[in-house]
Amino acid sequence: MRLDGAELLEHCLTKPGAWQDEPWEGDVVAKVGDKIFAFLGGGDSVGIKCGANRDEADELVATYPGDVAKLAYIGRSGWNSVKLGGAVPDDEILELVDTSYEIIVAKLPRSRRPS
Repeated sequence: MRLDGAELLEHCLTKPGAWQDEPWEGDVVAKVGDKIFAFLGGGDSVGIKCGANRDEADELVATYPGDVAKLAYIGRSGWNSVKLGGAVPDDEILELVDTSYEIIVAKLPRSRRPS
């Protein structure tokens, strides 16, 4: 069985301080503090921070060209869209989500980081 959007959201919400939001109708996101670390949208892909910049994030696009793409609007900042159920293994998707969470937590002021 492959990872689906509901399972991925559940994984996101196990992170310290993580919570679900819907800032745009029909678009579910996972946040820590007031920052998004995963765009879950309709549940067939996940938008995550995959590097400090576009060059770092492009490494994943090069590895999985049909299943990972630069995320619209914020892709230049290192965000990618990763297709669920495609070539990217589920365990790697979970690791990518974990890394996105860690990158975003590190950008929060110390006083707002989960303990």
